[in-house]
Amino acid sequence: MKSILFVLLLLLVITPAFAQLSDRTGLVNRLEVKTGGHFFEVQTVSNFDISNYEFDDEQKRLTLYVTSGLENNLSELYIPQSLLSGNFTFYINGEEYHPNVKINDQISFITLNFTGSGDSKIEIIGTDYLRGLNQTMPDEPSKEIDNGGGCLIATAAYGSELAPQIQQLREIRDNQLLKTESGKLFMNSFNDVYYSFSPVIADYERENPIFKELVKIVITPMISSLSILSLSDDSEITMVGLGISVIMLNIGMYFVAPTIAIVKLKKKF
Repeated sequence: MKSILFVLLLLLVITPAFAQLSDRTGLVNRLEVKTGGHFFEVQTVSNFDISNYEFDDEQKRLTLYVTSGLENNLSELYIPQSLLSGNFTFYINGEEYHPNVKINDQISFITLNFTGSGDSKIEIIGTDYLRGLNQTMPDEPSKEIDNGGGCLIATAAYGSELAPQIQQLREIRDNQLLKTESGKLFMNSFNDVYYSFSPVIADYERENPIFKELVKIVITPMISSLSILSLSDDSEITMVGLGISVIMLNIGMYFVAPTIAIVKLKKKF
């Protein structure tokens, strides 16, 4: 899913946008929370640094200690529903805050946007804890980590983590890619690269409606073509074959066809 998105967007996105947003490059943090004998991964993409974090299972509270050198702070958080869910309450430096929250059956997608440089404390309090899980002994932990994260570029383009296109990307990731060992290995290495540039593009989409619509037009055929991966039978050979087919299809749509059209137009004129 994200493999094709990464390769094509890396080639198609206008590079000057990066220079304009150099002070807003996303810092990716993967916070491992161990509680109730389970391990969870909370992912954040921010323009500030997270120096420390704590989780209080009795209070159902996740606390982030952040340091920012900017006045305007932006962060996107992905919290597994199985770790913390329900009705959330947020505090920044002791004052209640009301961020934008999107929820599906797997994650809570939280967008924080606040002002103030220096050190800050962010508290996230839920009403449900370990939903759908039984507490186990600490020496018998289970792994509850989301290997995929979120597709920031597509989410910014379609405006919501719950948009049908984003749901499709997530389903392909979870039901096809992560069912094969090669897919898992790829996703782990890909996320490190993808999140190094995607926050910048997502920021620019939110600030520039024209660029947002351009990205949406560019990625919509690509997302549609990914439905081919749903034909996978969870075997390594089938997944590799379908993956190559999708890549070739997108190369044809985005590069070969436009090149042929340009050559024909030049011949006419």
